[in-house]
Amino acid sequence: MYMNNEIYLGLAEGTRVTMPLSICNRHGLIAGASGTGKTITMKVMAESFSDAGVPVFLCDVKGDVSGIAEPGVESAGMEKRIDKFGLRDCFAYKGYPVTFWDIYQEKGHPVRCTVSDMGPDLLSRLLGLSPAQQGVLEIVFKIADDRGLLLLDLKDLRAMLGYVGDHREEFITTYGNISAQSLGGILRALLPLEREGGDLFFGEPDLDIRDWFRTAPDGRGMVNVLDCVKLVQNPTLYASFLLWMLSELFEVLPEAGDLDRPKLVFFFDEAHMLFSDAPRALVQKIEQVVKLIRSKAVGVYFVTQSPSDIPDSVLAQLSNRVQHALRAYTPAEQKAVRAAAQSFRENPAFKAADVIMELGVGEALVSVLDEKGVPGIVQRTAVVCPQSLMAPAQEQTRRDAMAGDGMGRYDQGVDNESAYELLEKERERQEEQDALAAERAALEAEKAAFEKQKAKEEEAARKKAEKEAEAQQKKLEKALEREELQRQRAAERRKAQLERQLINTGTQILKRGLMGTLFGGRR
Repeated sequence: MYMNNEIYLGLAEGTRVTMPLSICNRHGLIAGASGTGKTITMKVMAESFSDAGVPVFLCDVKGDVSGIAEPGVESAGMEKRIDKFGLRDCFAYKGYPVTFWDIYQEKGHPVRCTVSDMGPDLLSRLLGLSPAQQGVLEIVFKIADDRGLLLLDLKDLRAMLGYVGDHREEFITTYGNISAQSLGGILRALLPLEREGGDLFFGEPDLDIRDWFRTAPDGRGMVNVLDCVKLVQNPTLYASFLLWMLSELFEVLPEAGDLDRPKLVFFFDEAHMLFSDAPRALVQKIEQVVKLIRSKAVGVYFVTQSPSDIPDSVLAQLSNRVQHALRAYTPAEQKAVRAAAQSFRENPAFKAADVIMELGVGEALVSVLDEKGVPGIVQRTAVVCPQSLMAPAQEQTRRDAMAGDGMGRYDQGVDNESAYELLEKERERQEEQDALAAERAALEAEKAAFEKQKAKEEEAARKKAEKEAEAQQKKLEKALEREELQRQRAAERRKAQLERQLINTGTQILKRGLMGTLFGGRR
């Protein structure tokens, strides 16, 4: 309940316990065992900040915080509490202006950021990369920047890692050593993030965190409710979102000093999930934010079961404390109770360690800073009742809120041309060039084979012609030899015949001459 620049938290022995709005950026803690009223206290404070015109961010881990969008339900118990806290003249059952967000895009507007927004440093810490792997990731981002390749989503990053791996020999002399083992390690580290829904978180349109600083038309601060029911079950993605959000706040918000009211108040319900098995990078970033963001007029409130769930370095910065009942059944729990009690400024009227275990539902030990920043004496306080619904909001209420909050521009994802698309085009061009080169090579090879075959056939034809000519020549020579032989034989026959004729003629002549001699020339 917001009254006179103060948040009315409850009654302590008939006296109102309030928290000045001007010191609400000094951070706070709401702790207590399950079922003791932590969520109710958180809703009461969130409603009060909204009424004061301060925007609020709530992590809805169990799904019941969404009821802040609907008016509470009148009941006999509520009426008694209204009278008990003296609220009859100012209390009204009402819902609050709510913007619903959901990284998984199921129960609210999408929350996205780009891989470039996250940057290689945060991404390396988130993925738990080794120094060598972080160095390679830095090189990948540098190459992408130098070549105008935007890294918007995880497929861009994967495409860029593959591209650098394929061309790493070209980059080594300019950017340094790029080992295949480091690239493989980065790709493996991306698998859990992708499995948990990183493809939904990384992309466009990316969220302008200034949209969480809005007020409703009636002047009340907008209550931004992030559905975390599914998100907290995926610690890598949850850590990714928180790392980005906290880093973005530091970059966007200017120094503001101490104002009369915060610019924004964060509530992290079930805060032990932030620190249980969280990456060291996330814990360091939370510590940094809690220590430094006060000067940017932002308040951070953790809601958890025990103060021991919060690291000491963070716990030391939480000045405004609401401690609901704790149970102490084990030595460790008893130690936690004593530690919680010792963190308060002592009240001489009671022993805090005893009262913590006696508190009923809706009761708490409260200690807040006064207007001068001095811790107040701890008081046993009955916390006031919320004005909104103490149950999950109806689905129609959620849809109506989403339709009228002006954040519909985030609902439709946009896949702009970035590293993946450009590298795909480059790959396709290269494949076309390779295909043309292969086709050209095939044609050249075919031409060469044809020329070779043609030359082979021509050579064979030449050899055949030569062989045929040689055979013809031999045949002709043989014919000439036969003809010459025939001529010789014919000449020899004629010669022999002539010789025979000559012999015959000579013989006849001799015979005639002899006869003439013998017979005296008688005729």
